[in-house]
Order: sequence, then C-alpha cells, then structure tokens
Amino acid sequence: MQLVKVGLCAFGMSGKVFHAPFLKEHPGFFLSAIVERSKEESKEKYADATIYRSVEEMLENADIDLVVVNTPVQTHFEYTKMALEAGKNVVVEKPFTVNVSEAEELVRLAEEKGLFLSVYQNRRFDRDYLQVQKVLSENKLGNIKEMEIRFDRFRTTASGKAHKENPDATGSGSLHDLGSHLVDQAVQYFGFPEKLFADVFSMKGKEFANDYFEIILFYSNDLRVRLKSSVFTKEAHYAYAVHGEKGSFLQERSDNQENELVAGAIPTYGEDWTLLLQEDDGIMNYLNENDETETYLTLSDPGNYMDYYQNIYEHIVFGYYLPSPGGEVIQNMKIIDAAWESSKEGKIVALG
Repeated sequence: MQLVKVGLCAFGMSGKVFHAPFLKEHPGFFLSAIVERSKEESKEKYADATIYRSVEEMLENADIDLVVVNTPVQTHFEYTKMALEAGKNVVVEKPFTVNVSEAEELVRLAEEKGLFLSVYQNRRFDRDYLQVQKVLSENKLGNIKEMEIRFDRFRTTASGKAHKENPDATGSGSLHDLGSHLVDQAVQYFGFPEKLFADVFSMKGKEFANDYFEIILFYSNDLRVRLKSSVFTKEAHYAYAVHGEKGSFLQERSDNQENELVAGAIPTYGEDWTLLLQEDDGIMNYLNENDETETYLTLSDPGNYMDYYQNIYEHIVFGYYLPSPGGEVIQNMKIIDAAWESSKEGKIVALG
C-alpha cells in the first residue's frame, strides 16, 4: 500500500480528536510531523512523529506529502498558502477562511500549482446528516417545501478561546464555526440558494463574538431553508425538520463520534467503531401511495469520519473523487459573507 506522509499544523483539540487518530489508524497514512510550539504532548501516542516548533520549520524540513492546516481560522489563509507554495497538498479545517476573497485566492493558487485543496467538512459523515440525505433521496415526502437545520448548545459563559469569542477577531463566532457546517449541509442537500436573510448577534453581550444566528435561504422553487444556532438552548430541538407536500421527517442530532473520540475511542479502519444507539433517533409521518398516513420511528446508520480520510487517500493514490474541494466550499463562504451583510444591513441579499 502506498504510504502518504502527513504533517499536522497543530496538536490542540482538533489535532488530538479529529485528525491524528484517523491518520494513525489508516494504513495508508503516516503521521510523520506535528507542530507543537512549546509542549511535546503528541509523543505519548505518536512517538514516530517529529515535533516541530512552527509551521514554517515543518514545511522547510519535514518529508511530507500532505499538510493538515488545523490552526485557528484567522491563520488558515496564511498557512494554507504557505503549504501550497511549498508544493504540498492541503487539508484545511473548517471554516475554510474568514472570507470569500481569501478562499478564492487559495483555490487559484492550488490550481496553478497542480495541487489539491480539501476543506475538512467532517459533518458530511455524521449519522444524522446521512439519514436526512437518505430520506430526501427516497422522495417519500414529495416536493420539499421547508427545512430547518439547527446546531444548538448550552454554553452561556466564556470558553477562553479568543480566536472563537473575541468580537474583534475576524472569523470568530458561531456563524463561521457552526455556521460552516449548517451552510454546507444546506448546499449539499439543495444546492446554492438565490438569496438570503440573516440575523446574527451575541446573546452573551457585545464583548463576545456572535453566538446566535438565523439564516433563511430562498430557493427558486419556493423552498425555504432555515439555519439556526444558539448557545442558550438547554433543551434540545430536533436538529433537522423536513416538511414536504406529502409529510414530515424529524431527525435528532444523534452522531456521537466527537464525544467518543474525546473520551478516547479508537477509530478502527475498515469498520464501524462508534457505539450503537440505544433508541430511535428520527420520526417519519407521511401519506403513502394510497394517501394513507404512515407514522414510524427511524434509526440512523453509524457515521464514520474515517471515510473522509479514505476519500483523501483514494484521491491521492487512484485519482478518485476529492471530498469537499476548496472550489466547492467557496459557495459556503459566499453564503457566510452574505449573511454578515444581511444582518448588518437588515435586508435580503441576492446571491450571484
């Protein structure tokens, strides 16, 4: 099996949970370099990886084929550009960049260099997202008229992460953080909308970056998609509510991969590794072909973030499909930028 050597730009939560475990367990990757600016925490589990004190040092000295840019969003543009100019393929964490112009420049540079650039939209591999995708493909609900996608939390105090909560830091706040997932899912389900209206602000106060948003996406077929997130949600809503001409489907946010990884789970290669759900996580209520009401509970199949890195490996070795390429995710950045404009101006914004 061809071995792909990988350099990881940071060993914080993202590196420890979403990247390093998968790169270690996938037989096609070798995690050969990790940036830790002052510590050596990675040595415990990744002893074969060389520790570098800066991204610059790693790019100059490490023997790597692929760079994972998993640093704060405010540095994504700088480090991704640096890696591309060094001749490395790049996986960059979401959100892609802080604005559209940065994303477009990076995509152009990757094309000029003949390199690939993929954005780590891991929530495409969540069990709940995949279940909704399955329901939409079955078309039991008929033409979809309305959908709501939510990603709520109950975090009413400061986290201490300035790059996420400082209102003066471009790209901070929930719109870029959680919004990058919800926007991506809406676009994957229904394509690029015609226009939008958004409300974005901080419930915790002006000294914090935005922690609440509601975005209404308008589609040409009279479809409306609402994206919403709040940090003052103690009792959970259904994360997905799909309403069509023939009925409705409600889906919980039931994927637990992140929590299991934080708790130390090992993401086994080639098989499902997450815990089985103990109860159903969705409900279908629709009119069947005889116009009779059918209502039943549903149980989603496991998701697996390893599938993302399997896709990356197959693209490198066999030239197969590249997951969430930068050129595609530019669309998401356009929606996020437009949501900011809409909220500030209090108006509907048309999307080109």
